[in-house]
Amino acid sequence: MKRRRHTPEQIVRKLREADRMLAEGTETPEVCKALEVSEATYHRWRAQYGGMKADDVKRLKELERENGQLKRLVADKELENLALKELAKGNF
Repeated sequence: MKRRRHTPEQIVRKLREADRMLAEGTETPEVCKALEVSEATYHRWRAQYGGMKADDVKRLKELERENGQLKRLVADKELENLALKELAKGNF
């Protein structure tokens, strides 16, 4: 199976399609085959994007990206503070 990345919107769309197929009585392995994803991927998506809409997923990704940037900023400032403290002590 060829490896490809799915956008959050595509994932939500595929999960909705899976819900529809499961409601019709299709088994999970058959649904995964129709969606062209492995069962592990399907279950991971279900856990991560379960009841979300496309807009919710897009906002989640934006917040995760922003959170990562903020964490890097805080780490840089912390290193800067430690370096300044060492210089202030005179242990260089």
